[in-house]
Amino acid sequence: MSKSITIKSPDGNGEFAAYIAEPAGARRAAIIVIQEIFGVNAGIRRKCDRLAEAGYLAIAPDLFWRLEPGIELDPDIEPEMQRALDLMGKFNQDAGIRDIEATIHKARELSEGKKVGAVGYCLGGRLAFMTAARTDIDATVGYYGVGIDGLLNEKHAISKPLMLHIAGEDHFVDKETQKKMHAGLEDHPKVTLHDYPGEDHGFATEVGKRRSEKSADLADDRTAKFFAEHLG
Repeated sequence: MSKSITIKSPDGNGEFAAYIAEPAGARRAAIIVIQEIFGVNAGIRRKCDRLAEAGYLAIAPDLFWRLEPGIELDPDIEPEMQRALDLMGKFNQDAGIRDIEATIHKARELSEGKKVGAVGYCLGGRLAFMTAARTDIDATVGYYGVGIDGLLNEKHAISKPLMLHIAGEDHFVDKETQKKMHAGLEDHPKVTLHDYPGEDHGFATEVGKRRSEKSADLADDRTAKFFAEHLG
């Protein structure tokens, strides 16, 4: 079952919507799904639905609510892609992390204290890294996160398991950046890195032209096993 809920912003200056998908049976744990730059669109909702099918309570908060509540964009439509990039440029990432933290608290409440994980894509992959470093999340996964090399000074704060999926031909994350990620994180006891040679940014999207079926299935299988191990 799916529905929309509202969550109070941590600064007390409003509230934001979140899409929630509930499993048919008992909840294994809860997982926050962190949006791309396209908002909580059909692809992100489908990510939640799939997690619910696997027994997790899945919640996708609308992180762009301060800019444009309820925005849904299609990356395969060029004007909408440009609009998404513009929104990303205006987005306050620190405020976004606080909203994710509020969502974590809500997830614990709704799941009656079970463990909470997070999985993010694109911008959400970057925010997943920040969530792992700045909150008490139990386990986190990031897909093709952008600019993580600039966040490596926060890696010491990561105390729970983190998995990162790296697209080998990511046009937003060049080879030099990928090398920095490996150099900075490979020896971290809580971090696991997976590379996908030949794949571009967005290869694991649920819908649209960017999806690369074989690599998406491989990454999603690794994510499922990771959450099963660390969340239950």
